[in-house]
Amino acid sequence: QKRKRGGAGGKGPNNDLHRIVKLIMTRNLNPVIVFSFSKKDCEKYALELKREDYTDEVEKDLVSQVYSNALESLSEDDRTLPQVEALLPLLKRGIGIHHGGLLPILKEIVEILFSEGLIKCLFATETFAIGINMPAKTVVFTNTRKWDGKEIRWVTSGEYIQMSGRAGRRGKDDRGVVIQMMDEKMEPTVCKGILYGDPDPLNSSYRISYNMLLNMLRVEDVDPEYLLRASFHQFQQECEAPALEAKADDAEAEANAIEIVPEGTEEDVAAVGEYFGMDRQLLLTQRKMMKIQRRPEHILPFVQSSGRLIDVTIDGENYGWGIIVRYKKKAGTGTSGSAGQAAANAAGPDHSIDVLLACVDRHFDDTSPNAEARREEDLANLGLLWRGTARHCRPSSSEDKPGIVSMREFTVGLDTIDRISAVRLFVPQDTKPTEARKNIMKSLQEVERRFPEALPLLDPVKDLKINVGEFNKLLERASELKERLASHKLSTEIDGEERLKRVSAYERKHDQMDIARALRREARSCQTMVMKDDLRKMKRVLKELGHVDGSGVITTKGRTACEVNTANELVVVELIFAGIFNDLTVEQSVALLSCMIFDEKGKDDEDPAQGLKSYLSGPYYKLIELARTVVKVAIGCKIELNEDEFVDKFNPGLMEAVYAWCKGAKFVEVQKLTGTFEGSTIRSLRRLEELVRQLASASKSIGNLELQAKFEKGSELLKRDIVFCSSLYL
Repeated sequence: QKRKRGGAGGKGPNNDLHRIVKLIMTRNLNPVIVFSFSKKDCEKYALELKREDYTDEVEKDLVSQVYSNALESLSEDDRTLPQVEALLPLLKRGIGIHHGGLLPILKEIVEILFSEGLIKCLFATETFAIGINMPAKTVVFTNTRKWDGKEIRWVTSGEYIQMSGRAGRRGKDDRGVVIQMMDEKMEPTVCKGILYGDPDPLNSSYRISYNMLLNMLRVEDVDPEYLLRASFHQFQQECEAPALEAKADDAEAEANAIEIVPEGTEEDVAAVGEYFGMDRQLLLTQRKMMKIQRRPEHILPFVQSSGRLIDVTIDGENYGWGIIVRYKKKAGTGTSGSAGQAAANAAGPDHSIDVLLACVDRHFDDTSPNAEARREEDLANLGLLWRGTARHCRPSSSEDKPGIVSMREFTVGLDTIDRISAVRLFVPQDTKPTEARKNIMKSLQEVERRFPEALPLLDPVKDLKINVGEFNKLLERASELKERLASHKLSTEIDGEERLKRVSAYERKHDQMDIARALRREARSCQTMVMKDDLRKMKRVLKELGHVDGSGVITTKGRTACEVNTANELVVVELIFAGIFNDLTVEQSVALLSCMIFDEKGKDDEDPAQGLKSYLSGPYYKLIELARTVVKVAIGCKIELNEDEFVDKFNPGLMEAVYAWCKGAKFVEVQKLTGTFEGSTIRSLRRLEELVRQLASASKSIGNLELQAKFEKGSELLKRDIVFCSSLYL
């Protein structure tokens, strides 16, 4: 019964991992590192194995001895922390956990035990594979996708090599074993990219900070631009220029190889160029005219009824003539009040049309063996598919076999209409049946046969009733261009096929020369100094905020900012010079500064300061007010920043915990006030102590001894117990 409820006989990734680890131990392939991309998963998987035992009595005694000796530096209270007490039973069974959320001393204990061979199965995040030399015999991946801060993606080749490279110990193993757990289909190309792909490129992340800029400005004869020119970032950018020049040369050579008029004179080529220029002008004029025709007040009466023929272009691909099936207006847009406003703001066009278009499934263009094997089945099911999208279907062409062309129903906006015909066809109520769509296709082909030159179009003035001054001017210009094209010598002296050939050749040459010019512009921009505009804008921000004077000489404010590099120096300095810290106690000051370094994400849908006591929320709101002042100045100096995103970085989630810690509370009590792992809390407190020390130094540099004493006291309050216990490696 237990097995049925999800015991050892249950299914799922946890049970699969249990079986894999059991197999590894049975075949003596330990020690094994099990990599997960989540701290919570590491702990969850480790606890799944808490009933297993991979060590003998001697090893258990050794683990207990190492553990108790390592914790001697901690106070009695810190030894009773839940994380400290929960880890020992697992370690004694040969199971370890290693991730950024562990207490630093516990991570060091795990590393020492693993290096001594006392941990047989270690559950770790990918940080364990970087920096420290801890090889194993086997490596297991619980997943091949990871969250990188922006999206869930496949692991890169470099990440995979770094982690899988831990398998196999030099001098002990003749080979390393890597096991990959799969819970979804992986395409062969993705797999090949992970296993045999190129290593991750080494790109410069060099950026100028205000602290760096101010420190350079305070030193005589130091030019910030020289540092930029000598940077690896600049070197990388300049390295791209020769390749771009070579591409530009290739594009020019290709353009020069195109023969517009075989054995023709320069006058003949100039004539083609003149004709091409007028033809392009006519095309642009017609597009502007069509934009006016597509306005709802003009076109809606003619697309609201089914059967009308329209010429459709979607994402740059022309699908030719299609038949309107139905017209749809966005629901709720006619409603007044907040509901109508919400409907108007919703994604999608206000007016849409379902139109039947002749198209071909894009997978018919796939010539791979797998696609060929499915072709017969796809052809048999072709009639069942009645919906179409530009992503899955391409326009049909004269070269396509009739069997693969079908009529599909696309949903398009008014902006996709290129032309609107005067012709209407009968369309049945239900166009989903295969036979109905086949009959519509035959009707469309018959119309095109009867009008071989061109289908009759609705007249913009007579039918659409357009009486706009701008349109009339465009109409006159189009008529003039058509007359000039008709009287041009390419139209009067050369037949249509040859004319089309020459104009197409000229267009190809023109496009290649445009590509060459664009590449040369890009090559020139690569050779200019990187971040020059950023440097100029940042200098302007410093001047606006009073860090430097009109002559570029650094002020008292600027000298203060020179001492701060752990947090946003501009906002911290504004707090000091606005006198915010003068009225706060030491504990309140340190708690306020925790907002500058705490980067754990909270809930998006609530006020981050909700629930804070007034003695903490008051200073926090003053900080936000000053942060908004700073970001508005930066935006005013043309620096690309989002005001709300900038302000949201100041997170008050650790304020209560820091205040309690400074008041002498035990770490176990402080941890209850945070929603983070113990290791994350300690890391934040250490960064905070560094910031407080920098502010003490900054206060000393401007002669504010009272503020210096306050921050030095804050540093003393932070530096105690488990947060600042010494490393086992020292």
